[in-house]
Amino acid sequence: MNVTVIEDEPALFALCERIASVERVALDTEFHNERSYAARLMVVQLVVGDEVALVDPLRVKALEPLALALQEKTIVGHALQSDLKIFADRFDRLPYRAFDTQLAAAFCGYGMAISLADLVSDLVGIRLRKSQTVSDWSTRPLSAQQIDYLVDDVRHLIPMQDALTARLERSGRLPWFESDARLLVDIARYRTDPERLYLRIPGAMRMNRRELGVLREVAILRDALARERDVPLKYIIPDDVMAGIVSLRPGSRDELAQLRRLDAGARKAYGDRIVTAVAAGLAVPEDELPRKPPRPAGGDREAIVSALAVLANALATEHELPPGLVVTRAALERVARDVPSTAGDLAVALDAGEWRASLVAEPLFALLSGSVALTIAGAARGTPHVVRVATPATGGDPQG
Repeated sequence: MNVTVIEDEPALFALCERIASVERVALDTEFHNERSYAARLMVVQLVVGDEVALVDPLRVKALEPLALALQEKTIVGHALQSDLKIFADRFDRLPYRAFDTQLAAAFCGYGMAISLADLVSDLVGIRLRKSQTVSDWSTRPLSAQQIDYLVDDVRHLIPMQDALTARLERSGRLPWFESDARLLVDIARYRTDPERLYLRIPGAMRMNRRELGVLREVAILRDALARERDVPLKYIIPDDVMAGIVSLRPGSRDELAQLRRLDAGARKAYGDRIVTAVAAGLAVPEDELPRKPPRPAGGDREAIVSALAVLANALATEHELPPGLVVTRAALERVARDVPSTAGDLAVALDAGEWRASLVAEPLFALLSGSVALTIAGAARGTPHVVRVATPATGGDPQG
């Protein structure tokens, strides 16, 4: 493949014209996110036809034409969520279609998180040299070793897509994969819900609704300040200080001096805004305060989650799928908390798409409602496995 480094706008515009002539483009990115609110893009690697293009965002600042050119193409990549999040955050647009080789591999029985190197080795028969995994991608010029690494990250993606698509078609799972792949290009999944920022903060589970009201306002402020300054949230207000602000309920900037990890510079820069946010939280009417988040599962509820997980894992094994692809533990915890009254309601609680609903909703509801039980068969033959057995008619509520 020819390798082209894109370092100016005319070269970028010419690349966009070449993108217009193809149906699919392989994509990867290199970025740094240790000291910023949003990931800082360092390199964009693309395969366009028989060319590998390495776009340098440090030289070409206006990349919107590239985002626009890619929007109508099928983007092929490995573990695409991080790459697509950059496009959502930076350009507020995503391609209409995506093929994630890691996701496709999961539907082909490779597990949930197979690496690019391992998948290339298995599908293409080439062993990648992963010598630059901790490289500083902000250095210029890029070294020959860095360029080789960048090229290797994308050059095999299109053949891998073809191989995985063929396997998915043979197994009848292509529609399953396509259903999940559509979620990758739903821009809403990359948006932060400001109403839920406060739930991530340690200690929120122990707060009452008024305290949560204050925490919510301060969390929204912290997110806005971090976005404005492009720094991590913890650089604005550390998590433990967030809980301290809620407990202190400061009425003036000077009162914030009682919080030792909120330094004088921070108090001067945005202390008044913190005080205003606290006041806003205290002024929220009772009926508009946030609801307390559900507590971690108690004894019986935890047992229900575990039983549902056993069945879900058995179903995944039966269909040669990774358990985490079939249903997540968080989804099972929602089921145990909400106790759906129908299989349809259970599918909603699982947030299950069509293929997941048909695969697991009915069996899980049968277990939850008591119409089936689980047992282990085949142990005497050395082939133990979980099976479902019908329970006696007890009105769907067997006695324990």
